Amino acid sequence: MVKELSVGEVAHRSGVAVSTLHFYETKGLIRSHRTAGNQRRYSGDVLRRVAVIRVAQEVGISLADIAAALASLPDGRTPTREDWRMLSQGWATDLDRRIEQLQKLRDGLTGCIGCGCMSLDRCPLHNPDDRLGAEGSGPRRLLVGAARKAASRTKAGAGS
Repeated sequence: MVKELSVGEVAHRSGVAVSTLHFYETKGLIRSHRTAGNQRRYSGDVLRRVAVIRVAQEVGISLADIAAALASLPDGRTPTREDWRMLSQGWATDLDRRIEQLQKLRDGLTGCIGCGCMSLDRCPLHNPDDRLGAEGSGPRRLLVGAARKAASRTKAGAGS
């Protein structure tokens, strides 16, 4: 017989607040059932689901993306080791893009960030005659460059 856990037990064992568990449940990330006394009970595998959710959130995956990934599992089951490999590979491309953006931000943090606000007197090499301003608003070097690279990766992947 599988031991069922109360919300307090799940909170204690997972390191997640009871309110967070309730939130995850409202978002469809975890499930419970009610006892005759109307108390929540979780199956033991909810601990693995909560661990997957926490790890994914820690690396910056949105709850919407986590929910979609978990919903893609057959019968909404708890991820197995193979499922985790598949889910994490699916997130790797997005994480690689974010890492690249963060590295560009870090490397350019003390200089021009490509927004045009500092380019008029400080960035004649990167933005002569404020040409980035003609391309549109915002941090053009960071956002447009990243979008172009993502589009070229998508095209390269489609040709495979």
